[in-house]
Amino acid sequence: MPRVTMASLPDYARYVIAAAEASAAYFPITRTIRLPGLELTAHLVPGALAESLDRAFIEAEGDQVDVRHLRVFIGHPGIGDLPEPAHWGDAHFTEHGFAQKLAEAGLRGLHFHDLDFWQLHDLRRHVGVQLMRSTDAFPPWEPGSPLRAFLHWEYAARGMRLTHAGTFGLDGKGALLAGAGGAGKSGTVVAGLLSGLDSVGDDYVLVDLEGGVRARPLFSTLKQDPKGFARLGLKTRLGADGPLNWQGKHTFHIEEIAPRPIPATLDIFALMVPHIGRGETSSIMPMSRRDAMMALAPSGIAQMPGERESGFRFFSDLTRLLPCYRISLGPDPEEIAGTIADFLARGS
Repeated sequence: MPRVTMASLPDYARYVIAAAEASAAYFPITRTIRLPGLELTAHLVPGALAESLDRAFIEAEGDQVDVRHLRVFIGHPGIGDLPEPAHWGDAHFTEHGFAQKLAEAGLRGLHFHDLDFWQLHDLRRHVGVQLMRSTDAFPPWEPGSPLRAFLHWEYAARGMRLTHAGTFGLDGKGALLAGAGGAGKSGTVVAGLLSGLDSVGDDYVLVDLEGGVRARPLFSTLKQDPKGFARLGLKTRLGADGPLNWQGKHTFHIEEIAPRPIPATLDIFALMVPHIGRGETSSIMPMSRRDAMMALAPSGIAQMPGERESGFRFFSDLTRLLPCYRISLGPDPEEIAGTIADFLARGS
């Protein structure tokens, strides 16, 4: 199996992309997905990823302007001339050096050593390849937000950002909900949806700072651990027959519990950081821009490969444009949703 070094990385990326394009006729499945300002065409084979593409996205509706076209080949050896995924051959692998070397050649990429899993993208030509050892040799989180890295690279080049945050809204106005795992973000979004609020996503949303702060939907997947799933009444509403995901959580889709069609956009007027409180009721208090930045930026940078410097600038601008609040969550989901609804009503 070949080995790739930092010096040979750009050539390897171009070689894999060329091999995928030459093998286009050998991919049995083609999926086209309409996203905000982007038409994604994926070429792949049957399996878990093909199934996830059918349900993981919230597709954009209506006519759009300035739509770009992205092609991504998701494959493995045995499809046309696709090669075996290469091993990393240098003694040390640094994510920043890896990203910088590719960026100098107009390329983007991601590599998971344990799986020899490669995502390589020609940003100028809008063509990407996800090269795996076999059909199911992908990281366990990939079906929940498939092809996230390719979307990140495409949108970042246009000044937008995939942001690791939840959302809730009322009458077209909304707030971003940022925080580390276990802070209550997902449960808060679900509680809001069940109580009649809107959302454009729970885990990753597209944020644009042009002419204000706007959030747009990309992925439809929601997640809850078994305890939260039962506490929110989802076990009765949705059933609990499906397998748990890699985190031991139930997965379902926003349209299954949303009170109305998913909005095409939310005008964001606040950033909120949740934490599990000790009181019987929820409360919302102002917080510093610095603390909000620390809650928002680390996961947004770490989970979105490359574009590190532009990411810090983006999130710095975001926290400068929005007032920031800490929400202390009480134990009752309906009370949490009511507190948030009152906040949104005052803000809109």
